[in-house]
Amino acid sequence: MPEDSDPSRGPGTGPSIQARTWIVWIVIAALFPLLFFFNKSNQPRYQTISHRKLIELSASNLVESAEINYSAQSQMLRVVRGRYYAEPGKTNSATIPFIIETRLNGDIENRLLESGAFRAVENNNVFLQVVIGLLPFVLVAAIIWFVFVRQIKAAGRGALSFGKSKARLLAKDKNKTTFKDVAGVDESKEEVAELVEFLKDPKKFQKLGGRIPKGILMVGPPGTGKTLLAKAIAGEADASFFSISGSDFVEMFVGVGASRVRDMFEQARKNTPCLIFIDEIDAVGRSRGHGLGGGNDEREQTLNALLVEMDGFDTHEGIIIIAATNRPDVLDPALLRPGRFDRQVTVNLPDVRGREAILKVHAKNVKLDGNVDLSVIARGTPGFSGAELANLLNEAALIAARQNRKAVGMPELEEARDKVRWGRERRTLAMSADEKRDTAWHEAGHALVNVMLKHTHPLHKVTIIPRGRALGLTMMLPKNDILSQRRRHLLDDLAVAVAGRIAEQLVAEDISSGASGDIQMATATAKAMVMHWGMSEKLGMVLYGESQEYVFLGRDMMRSKDYSERVAQEIDAEVKRLIDEAYQRAKELIDANRDKLELIANALLEYETLDGAQVDEIVRTGKFTPPPSTTINIDPPSGAQAATPLPEVIKPVPPKLPGFGSPAPAAA
Repeated sequence: MPEDSDPSRGPGTGPSIQARTWIVWIVIAALFPLLFFFNKSNQPRYQTISHRKLIELSASNLVESAEINYSAQSQMLRVVRGRYYAEPGKTNSATIPFIIETRLNGDIENRLLESGAFRAVENNNVFLQVVIGLLPFVLVAAIIWFVFVRQIKAAGRGALSFGKSKARLLAKDKNKTTFKDVAGVDESKEEVAELVEFLKDPKKFQKLGGRIPKGILMVGPPGTGKTLLAKAIAGEADASFFSISGSDFVEMFVGVGASRVRDMFEQARKNTPCLIFIDEIDAVGRSRGHGLGGGNDEREQTLNALLVEMDGFDTHEGIIIIAATNRPDVLDPALLRPGRFDRQVTVNLPDVRGREAILKVHAKNVKLDGNVDLSVIARGTPGFSGAELANLLNEAALIAARQNRKAVGMPELEEARDKVRWGRERRTLAMSADEKRDTAWHEAGHALVNVMLKHTHPLHKVTIIPRGRALGLTMMLPKNDILSQRRRHLLDDLAVAVAGRIAEQLVAEDISSGASGDIQMATATAKAMVMHWGMSEKLGMVLYGESQEYVFLGRDMMRSKDYSERVAQEIDAEVKRLIDEAYQRAKELIDANRDKLELIANALLEYETLDGAQVDEIVRTGKFTPPPSTTINIDPPSGAQAATPLPEVIKPVPPKLPGFGSPAPAAA
């Protein structure tokens, strides 16, 4: 494996390359004064004298001290170094260094030594002087080699490693995830379980003439457990497991992504049987030819290399590719054809049984109270993904810890459910009396129309306590999972959405921006009914414009509308007609039940939060029973108060309709 993919190398193992480079340069700067000192010390400072003057200085006792040493050139020559007084007869005068290289016979040398100012040096230190003189240059050369030569070599190795795959080989002893840790996606587990059986016993499939799919594409919304499912496959299979992200292929250098693809498959062939997991494959597998600019596209080269490698190896090699994405609409068609990704495994949002199973898996690490019923929480969390359910339990544990509870109970789980879906309560937000009154009437209008209409989701709770980005919320929770939308349900939802503006206008005799979210939700629902779901008698069962949840700029910006301007005007007219009819229905209900609307609003002003049963009691009997004081005291967030939009009706986001791929109405 390349060095870049070594998991043992991480932050905290030592200073970075840039830090080490700065340290080296600081050391170089500190050595320059030392080099100057050595060079200065090696410069000639001695006065060269003659042989005659040496004898005269010795005879006149002017030599302070001197040493006699052998010359490096010949044993007959002597090198005499010393100092003599500048002024004759004055021993306290300044001294002048001198040097002489001359021949001294035995008598002269003896007289010099007997004078007491000269001494003989037996060991020759010329070699030491040469070493001292060369030492600065050796140090500088070593530093230059360390800084430049090593950097150049490292750069060469880095350039060569650009094309190496960054796929990480997951060791069997480090992966403890199995199919027992994956819940709520039983059908998906059954499909991928075939891979594990094939890797363990390939002859079981081959003897009947069957072949295992070359590639499996896991498609589903974010948080549904696609990556977790791939880890479980690695934990169950006795095979090598390479994991890589789609973004790891793309670099700023041209050709690097294609080289990494080839290197990844080369490593996989050396470790067969094995699994290759590519997470977020849409980063590299987007449709070709949809770029907004010209020139070379590195992503297309990488995709071409991936297509060639997937089509070029034999299924008997034991290499299986698993990819995950939540954007299958942007993938290249050549990547999805049989022979490459033979099978698409849809990992959908869990149903009520799946949510209960997911909650039980994550509840193993949470201390729950004995009266907790996870099935109730599962029924009250339609549309939640596995990641949101895990977050729900974590938030409940945090709430219980702040309340100094010994275990997590149902009140904490209910509050955590509301916090995850609609946001945290903001009790410290300063609201004026008029804003609080307008919010109460606004939410009372939503609640009243929701309870009185037949085909709406049951009212869960209505509150004027700011939560998330809204000043007040009307919360509806469906009884069952929403698999399809009926026209009468959508028409009632439109009436509930516009009821807040109507009720607010009654008390304030004016309108505000508080219904912006309601208007957005109602418009999106009406457009989907007309353009995508064929619920308009005038326009019929015709699809106007492609139904897409996300926009792919490279494809959608250059595409013109596939319907005429006259049809566009008819669409706008139909959308407005649906919203106007819903507005009229809601206004008639509110005008006919003005007393009940006022009772709900006054109860909200006094108690701030009402549950669905209490609002239903007001609508049926015209009376109100005060709620019990069993609410959880949630610590308010600290810090400055943030501005929030005016109240909006909040409705759960239904999933896509099966088989049509059309988006559901957006939540307001």
